[in-house]
Amino acid sequence: MAILPILEVPDPRLKTISTPVESFDADLKKLVDDMFETMREYAGIGLAGPQVHEGLRLFVAGVSAGVLPDALSDAADMPFVTLINPEVTFVGPPDKTGWEGCLSIPDMRGLVPRAAEIRVQAYDRTGKPLAFGASGLPARVIQHETDHLDGVLFFDRMASLDTLT
Repeated sequence: MAILPILEVPDPRLKTISTPVESFDADLKKLVDDMFETMREYAGIGLAGPQVHEGLRLFVAGVSAGVLPDALSDAADMPFVTLINPEVTFVGPPDKTGWEGCLSIPDMRGLVPRAAEIRVQAYDRTGKPLAFGASGLPARVIQHETDHLDGVLFFDRMASLDTLT
């Protein structure tokens, strides 16, 4: 495994829409392993393909080893997950504001509105379909990382840059 270099703003590749993953091969599995190692090295809770020079629709996230339940919430530790070609559906409006940071925007935080609850459909690292719900912090992380796949950074979602700190 390897620690991958992380793109930082203002690199234009962070604003590019990612390409769907089509092959669940050994190269993809190595990339996922390297992304997890990189995320842990930099004390992140999520890391998307575009952040590590890979314009693919995938991200890794989580805080501890465990099995992915049918629903993630603040009440449980978010297990390490790999989400490939994710589709996120809001259960409610994106009206819950919370602090966010990003490994591609070092030392900056801002208040970002997000949906408090979402439904997720994706594939795991082997190509197996996943479907689950998420609320609270896991929902925020998944929305943040999915935004990276669409070339959106957290400050693009902020109602006002006044809270950028």
